[in-house]
Amino acid sequence: MDDLLVARLREGLPVEAVLTDPDVTVAYARDRAGFCPAGVPAAVVVARTVDQVRHTLRTATELGVPVVPQGARTGLSGAANAADGWLVLSLARMDRILEIDPVNRIAVVEPGVVNADLTRAVQVHGLTYPPDPSSWEECTIGGNIATGSGGLCCVKYGVTAEYVLGLKVVLGDGRLLRTGRRTAKGVAGYDLTRLFVGSEGTLGVVVGAVLALRPLPPPQLVLAAEFPSARAAGEAVCAVMTAGHTPAMLELMDATSIRAVNTLLHMGLPPTTEALLLIASDGPDPAAELSALAELCTAAGATTVVPADTVAESELLLAARRSALVALDAVKGASMIDDVCVPRDRLADLLEGVAAIGARHGLTIGVCAHAGDGNTHPTVCFDPADADEGRRARESFDEIMALGLELGGTITGEHGVGVLKKEWLARELGPVGVEVQRRLREAFDPAGILNPGKVL
Repeated sequence: MDDLLVARLREGLPVEAVLTDPDVTVAYARDRAGFCPAGVPAAVVVARTVDQVRHTLRTATELGVPVVPQGARTGLSGAANAADGWLVLSLARMDRILEIDPVNRIAVVEPGVVNADLTRAVQVHGLTYPPDPSSWEECTIGGNIATGSGGLCCVKYGVTAEYVLGLKVVLGDGRLLRTGRRTAKGVAGYDLTRLFVGSEGTLGVVVGAVLALRPLPPPQLVLAAEFPSARAAGEAVCAVMTAGHTPAMLELMDATSIRAVNTLLHMGLPPTTEALLLIASDGPDPAAELSALAELCTAAGATTVVPADTVAESELLLAARRSALVALDAVKGASMIDDVCVPRDRLADLLEGVAAIGARHGLTIGVCAHAGDGNTHPTVCFDPADADEGRRARESFDEIMALGLELGGTITGEHGVGVLKKEWLARELGPVGVEVQRRLREAFDPAGILNPGKVL
């Protein structure tokens, strides 16, 4: 079958677009998620055009070969993992920004455009593309759309789904579907665009997107507030939101995350604090807003509140937060990154519960969070060479998932389901929800070739 697949692919693709050398294709086997199985793909197609994607999917459907679409493989749920004999379809070389329209405030892009590259390109026009995942210097727009990703600025500016106006999608049988619009408003027909956002390559392959842009906000200033407990930090988050503030960013790092960042980057973050809030303002008078936020933090129990005086100081604090997951991964050599989102008023309960889980299993678990929207990233650190520690890491991960649901939350706020959380998605949706989603999937991909075994 492998020889037939490659031969049929090369009938409509350049020779260099079809990779078969195992030493090369193994690099496309998986994303960055731990505890997710991956195999050796039969071949990798590195597509550069829509027609090449269409030929690839038509061929796969005719031969019954499963296909896993990939971007930069920075995902954390195993959604981009291949299996033995599968076909990998890489969209990373479809990386053109086709149009930037300042009047209508839209950008038209291919899926392989890197998030940060788009942000920089539109800034020249006084605009911004707000979604900014921590991997924004590497991750692609197609991957962001596939996972419904978020970022540090979500509390004020929202997530990827809120910026995708229209899509070009190649279905499993090679047909090209256009969804959505270029206009500021539009309610014609079912909202298929939103259906594809977060579908993780199981309904179709995104080959183009119309994205909404926003006016470039002023440079933001950041306030750092130290707290003696996670409970006090959680109360500060509630106070900020109750008072009507919408900060540009409201991030949290627990003591474990702070120590990990200090060890990795020597940034001099306060090693004695139990929780650190980073709150940013990009309003018309950021200093005044930070002053009001400082008062709320102090009233909630902050021991130290330090507003940054300059944009440079603010960027240094943001660099610490963006480095937290990498720093935690270095603690033991591997980590499982959770993605539990809970109501804001249950944030402290989640943090305290995670600490108890870590103590019970004898594991280091650090938590950083987009606190303004309740999206936490408990990160379980473990030695991959220690089988018992790996087992305890997986058990603690599952207990954190269960805790999030018990607190009225969801199993993923922005990383997606992939392989890692399939069982937990079924628990969250319930049998009727699972049945409806499976029927939707069958309607778009009746041959069942698109990323099988993922999500559901």
